[in-house]
Amino acid sequence: MILDAATRVIQRAGVTAVTFDSVAAEAGLTRGGIMYHFPSREELLTALHEHEADAWDALMARTAGKSADEATVDERLSAYVRVCTESATRAELQLLLEAVSTPEHMSPWTSVMNRWAPPVDPAAVTQEDPEAVWRLVARLAADGLWMHEALSDQPLSPEVRATIAELLARRTPL
Repeated sequence: MILDAATRVIQRAGVTAVTFDSVAAEAGLTRGGIMYHFPSREELLTALHEHEADAWDALMARTAGKSADEATVDERLSAYVRVCTESATRAELQLLLEAVSTPEHMSPWTSVMNRWAPPVDPAAVTQEDPEAVWRLVARLAADGLWMHEALSDQPLSPEVRATIAELLARRTPL
């Protein structure tokens, strides 16, 4: 309830708007009620990052129709691309962008990303390994799309996002 309220605050006004007072007002609680569960704003943000990263993990599993452990590399990458391009909310993307500068906030996101779309070492990618090239392109495209959505005042239309996701998920050349 508290973390969902904090997410709604972010959706409306960004991560910097997350305060004890704004979350309390959104949740219908008192400031003290929020502080009982999260003694500091940092603890609230850390819990929020973990909560949202777990939600992404579950969404990718639903998208793939199986857990990351059960999915093939292609199924995992396809689920990652689809979630990044079709399902992510502005609040999730802004929270993820905020996490980039704080290692402890980024940790749960990195864990989910690496489980579903393991990074490819660009130095190890060669033209002789088209699978590695494709995985690198798909990961770069999906990550670039969520960053664009988080930073842009003019997000892509749902149709364009869906088309891009489909191209990447089917391995159709861009």
